[in-house]
Amino acid sequence: MNYSFFAMVSRMKYIDRWALMRNTENESLDSHSKEVAVIAHALALIGNRRFGKNYNADRAAVLGLYHDAHEIITGDMPTPVKYQNEDILVAFKAVEDSANEKLLSKLPPDLQDDFRDLLTENDEELKPLVKIADKISALIKCIEERKAGNTEFKEAEAATIKRIKEADIPEANVFMEEFLPAYEQTLDTL
Repeated sequence: MNYSFFAMVSRMKYIDRWALMRNTENESLDSHSKEVAVIAHALALIGNRRFGKNYNADRAAVLGLYHDAHEIITGDMPTPVKYQNEDILVAFKAVEDSANEKLLSKLPPDLQDDFRDLLTENDEELKPLVKIADKISALIKCIEERKAGNTEFKEAEAATIKRIKEADIPEANVFMEEFLPAYEQTLDTL
């Protein structure tokens, strides 16, 4: 039998993010997911080395890779729309769950539980790291757009910084202090 899960996942490269915003450069779901994976991995290692945690950094990276896989089916729902009110958020969560089930149905039955765990973000220990990595990735996009002269992301940048600070996740605070400033630099000064 043929299964199309991985062919569907490879289509992440065709899903553009930030649809309501004017972009100087489009960001695909694929590149965003890779960046979230890299940051989640880093946050887990920071937690292990600096805060005595015992995170599985490799698993954090894999969770980051799949954290928005449902968007292959749903597309990227803009944050202002998704979080406009509780009814929309609940309805969209149901749509995400349905999309994840559709993706899972494209796997052989013996692999579905393994991937269900990745798609549904059931890992309570790593979920906060992946979520904050997602926000840091969004902030990086805002910084890149600002550096390119696009003021369209100004409010999004301020709101994202506020959400990251309010989350008060020590690993994210370290990343923001030690690694985020480099995103302001040019290639020649890195």
